[in-house]
Amino acid sequence: MAQTGILDEALQRLHRSGPERLGRLTNHAPMAVEALAAHGQAGAVHRWLDLYTGRLEDFPSGTEPVTAADWRTALGDPRRVADWIGHFEREIAERPWRDVLTEWWPRLLPGMYGGSTHPVIRVGHAVRTLLTGGSTGPRLAELAHGLGYWAARHRPVADLVPLPGAASAAGALDAVVPIAEQDGGFPDRLGRVTGLPVWAAAVTDADEAHRRLTELVRAATHRYATHGHGEPTMLVHAATAPNAVLRTLPALPRVLWAPSLRAAWTASAAVTAMYAPRDPVAYAPPGTFAPEEVFERALVHGDEHVIKLTDTALDVGDAQALAAALRAVELSEPLV
Repeated sequence: MAQTGILDEALQRLHRSGPERLGRLTNHAPMAVEALAAHGQAGAVHRWLDLYTGRLEDFPSGTEPVTAADWRTALGDPRRVADWIGHFEREIAERPWRDVLTEWWPRLLPGMYGGSTHPVIRVGHAVRTLLTGGSTGPRLAELAHGLGYWAARHRPVADLVPLPGAASAAGALDAVVPIAEQDGGFPDRLGRVTGLPVWAAAVTDADEAHRRLTELVRAATHRYATHGHGEPTMLVHAATAPNAVLRTLPALPRVLWAPSLRAAWTASAAVTAMYAPRDPVAYAPPGTFAPEEVFERALVHGDEHVIKLTDTALDVGDAQALAAALRAVELSEPLV
């Protein structure tokens, strides 16, 4: 109960802030504090937030309500983020949150690449805490904020040329060819991704989709240990975006699991193409650590991406995943 209460307090505190700052950078605090609470570090939540507060901006003003009649014209308009969050707050107040998620997941899934994949990651954290901690008001509001951010930043990726892949997720990620010009921000780089290897494209069975998505999260997390030096922050999303989808599957009808796998693969592979170095670097962790020790190191470091990758690494749970988390600690600038 203490963990639940502290997280709810933190979410209420954060819902006075918008999902972005400077018009393009994501507010990671809701995701990070959920990860802290999920791993028994609720006592550190408000201390961490005090350090992060300088990166928050006030909640933006709305323009006009999103309605059932005009939502398609508002989709993908970041100027409407407050309108979208308000829409989902109303929807979740009137209907069970799973029904709202089920209705909107297939609408939003094709555009999970907007906002550097952060909106779907925020939704994944919100769903996890709803499934494990109960449907409190702040947690329902957090889902509304995540879905609203996703709708506002909705950006599809189309016309990708299918390239030769591999049987395994690790092999398919290795087959991704980095884009020629790895400069500029996420939207610019995403526009240069014209083709991706084929992987798991024929999967239609829900259980197989779950197994393959689990495999993808493991492979992308492992890969960070040897490739994270290419771009320590952005390459985190090659693992955390598909893991957000994986966390959401239990709240969705099984018919949506296979399309979720395909969208998650496109996200992970696209991030790999946009930021991965051409050559790996061997990495040996500075010792053997228990999962809780690795998470403690991430907390002391403080960077939000390090915390989130470590959160995913603990989901994977093996030594190579923990090594990837330790690598993120070494590569990333600490929160100060």
